[in-house]
Formats: sequence, structure tokens, C-alpha cells
Amino acid sequence: MDALRSLVAILHLDGLARAAERIGRSPSAISQQMRKLESQLGQPLFRKQGRRVVLTEAGDRIHAYARRILELNDEAVHAVRGAAIDGTVRFGLPGDFAESWLPAALGQFRKAYPAVRVDVLVERNGLLLERLDRGELDLVLALNQGARADAERLATLPMTWIGPAGTDEVVRPAAVLDLALYQPPCFFRQAGTAALDRAGIAWRPAFVTASLHSLWAGVAAGLGVTVRTGADLPPSLMRLDEHHGLPSLPGVDLCLHTAPGPPSAALTHLRQAVMEQAQTHLGKKDQAKKG
Repeated sequence: MDALRSLVAILHLDGLARAAERIGRSPSAISQQMRKLESQLGQPLFRKQGRRVVLTEAGDRIHAYARRILELNDEAVHAVRGAAIDGTVRFGLPGDFAESWLPAALGQFRKAYPAVRVDVLVERNGLLLERLDRGELDLVLALNQGARADAERLATLPMTWIGPAGTDEVVRPAAVLDLALYQPPCFFRQAGTAALDRAGIAWRPAFVTASLHSLWAGVAAGLGVTVRTGADLPPSLMRLDEHHGLPSLPGVDLCLHTAPGPPSAALTHLRQAVMEQAQTHLGKKDQAKKG
């Protein structure tokens, strides 16, 4: 089981050194595990491809089985351990992740810890942290709040311009650029308009909303381009860049914030689950810093 876990980590993290760091073993120990696994299977699992090491056909097949075996193993362990953990955790997250990988992660957590009740609030970043500070939330996932003392950075995501799918030309000479924006205060709005001002591109707030759903709808309808992270975009939208005449944008930190005081067992396990899922889905863009 340990060898299969190492194999999956090597493939997911695209390298033996990163896998060794994640698992807490030395690279030589991981290499020995892979040699032993190859000996047990009677076939090589890796082959050279230029400077990279990739899976053989046998390696690809055992990798697929390894993921299924580990998922079943972990589910069985969590089912037994999780039954002894109960309580309530109040979790806040922004709309950017409310329809992507995070709900599925919360569903997996619910199966593993059936006695834990998770109350979820989807709201704007600033409002989530205000409620955390008032003691109304226990755990918050938020963007661009890395300056807070309680921030634990999970990843840095690139901001990107977003427009309707099939967009070709965006910035036209002597024309004012229509923007679809959140109501202020909004750091995406600030970053986008500041970048346009520096580039000397005239703009106007053509579509303003407080809802991510309506923001996406406005952009898809051609009412204006917007700025977000580009994470899990609807198929009706596309990322835009300098080729469309738009200026570059900074990155934004994705951070986890925990309420002060000793955490309950339920909160500790939910926090760990969110961190692991964030690293799984976002780690290839930016490996999370260790807490």
C-alpha cells in the first residue's frame, strides 16, 4: 500500500523529489520502493523519454489500479475512524470554488465523517472573514487575504482576463472597453482597472453585479470582459491575454483561515481535507507551502 501511494504521488507531483517531500521519505527510499514494486510485478514501470521519466504501459495500468485501491483503502479507514468524530464545523468559501472541486471534496468528507455536520456559507471574501472574526465561522477559504496573521497560503493563482468563448478582438483603437465587474470593494476589479489605467486603455463599468452567476452570464452575453482567477470557467467563457490587447495581471493568493483557539477534532480533519484537495487540484500550478 505504501509503494502504491508513492507511485501515485510521483505521478501527481511530477517528480520523485516532490513526492518524497509530500510523503515524508527520502528520494532514495522512494526509489527503492519503486524497484521493489517492479520486482514484485515482474515488469518495469518507468522508462526514459528524453530527460523525463514516464510510465510504461504496465506502469500506466498499475497506476490506474493504485488510485482505486488507495481510494477504497482510505475510505475504509476513514469510515471506521470517522464514526468516532462528531460536532459541527461552519465553513465559508467564495463563489469561485462553490461549483468546482470543493463541493465534491466536502461530499467525500461527509462520507468519511458521517457524524460531523458541516454548515457551508458561500459569500464574498471580505464578508467571510468578517464573519470569521465575529466568531460566526470556524474555517474560511479566501482569496487575496495573505496579509492576515491567520492566513495559510495554499496556492498562488494567476488572475486572468475573461471574455465570451470565441472572442477575437477585445481592445479597439479609440474605443472604450466595456467591463463586467463586481460591486466595490473588489480586489479583482481594482487589479483589472489599475492595469488598464497603466496601459492607457479607456474603460467603463458596463455591467455591475454582486453575484458570480450573473457576472458569468453578463460576460457570456458580451456585455463586458472581466477579471477572475480563471478556475473552472463555464464552457461559454474563455481566458484572454496579451494577444487580445489586454495588459498582464498579478497573481492572487488562495489562503485558509482558521478561527482562533484550540480546534475541535472535526475542524482539524475538515481543515486537513480542504488542504489536501486544494493541493490535489491546484498544486500543479503552485505547490502549497507547508504549515
